[in-house]
Amino acid sequence: MKRLFLALAILAIVVVADQTTKLWAVETLTDKPSIDIIGEAVRFTLVYNEGGAMGTRLGSSNVYLFLSIAVLGVIGWFIFSHRMHLPSLVALSSVAGGAVGNIIDRIRLGKVTDFIDVDIPDIHMLGLDLDRWWTFNVADAAISCAIVYLLFVFLFQKEKEALPAGPNGSSAHSPTDPL
Repeated sequence: MKRLFLALAILAIVVVADQTTKLWAVETLTDKPSIDIIGEAVRFTLVYNEGGAMGTRLGSSNVYLFLSIAVLGVIGWFIFSHRMHLPSLVALSSVAGGAVGNIIDRIRLGKVTDFIDVDIPDIHMLGLDLDRWWTFNVADAAISCAIVYLLFVFLFQKEKEALPAGPNGSSAHSPTDPL
């Protein structure tokens, strides 16, 4: 049960940080030019995203709302089923917090508030012309960082650590036993 409280705490921290920074961005940046933070490399620019991640437009904002809610349900199931694996719990809770933060925006505004604007080297290939990264928010950053962290954990985790522990602390299955 303590692990599920940890998951809820992480989710809540991400949501509060996301919503607080979005409120700040709207109050500070509405009808104003970008604010340079690190020259033009990082700046705050208020934009609203009715689509999905990285500017996708696969449907209306409501399509993304319903997809987000469905994915949040799946993530909730994964949090519960992986609650004993701390790295998974932390990462999945961060993803859930990010999803909730963006769902709140879609319900309140019909779109997501983005404001973190980062420069990247220009990309011009395969019909993609990208001079700056897509503007994002704290929820998006939490989701992206958590996914990178999960990939790192799963790619570099030792197989023995990945097996669930049995009642006496030993592995529930040996590597040769069928799961």
